[in-house]
Amino acid sequence: MPVELITTDGIFALDGGEWEVTNNIWLVGDDREVIVFDAAHDHEPIVEGVGGRRVRAIVLTHGHNDHINAAVPLRDAVDAPVLIHPDDRMLWDVVWPGEAPDGDLTPGEAISVAGHELRVLHTPGHSPGCCCFHDAGSDTVFSGDTLFCGGPGATGRSYSDEPTILRSIISTLLTLPPETVVHTGHGESTTIGAESDAVTARAGELGLA
Repeated sequence: MPVELITTDGIFALDGGEWEVTNNIWLVGDDREVIVFDAAHDHEPIVEGVGGRRVRAIVLTHGHNDHINAAVPLRDAVDAPVLIHPDDRMLWDVVWPGEAPDGDLTPGEAISVAGHELRVLHTPGHSPGCCCFHDAGSDTVFSGDTLFCGGPGATGRSYSDEPTILRSIISTLLTLPPETVVHTGHGESTTIGAESDAVTARAGELGLA
């Protein structure tokens, strides 16, 4: 499955704090159509990366501002629906008051593009509506900020919870084949097998395993 990476830089803001971040935006598809995973900071590099192809959907892994703050201008530029899990609608409304996403991400359903089916996996913890997207045909998962190269996504801020994210990863992501490639919301890609031991160990420390 062809996968293309675009990165953009900007500010992640939550609970009164601000942090400079580099975000990964993933394009999945072929030379005719793509899905865009996340819409971070600046829509113009994303539009350039799309290169005139049909955008089947702009899929938001979660509602933190650094993943959605280019969603509306990107939607206007490429004429594609924006999808987000409804449990993160309160985060969307902070960034885009008066605007609405175009549809909900439903766990268990699949998003189709270029002959591939990416199944929606609800993985709360980093935020209530965090989702990952698994393509079994290519042993690939797009994890947003749920799982990184180095372990689980951050918790400790509003709407986040470490036991919840660990349970999500263990029950939903660690059940995937260990060779599954994990394309993350920030930083380098990894594999399920590379992250398994550290996640399981931390869950044990918290008495979750």
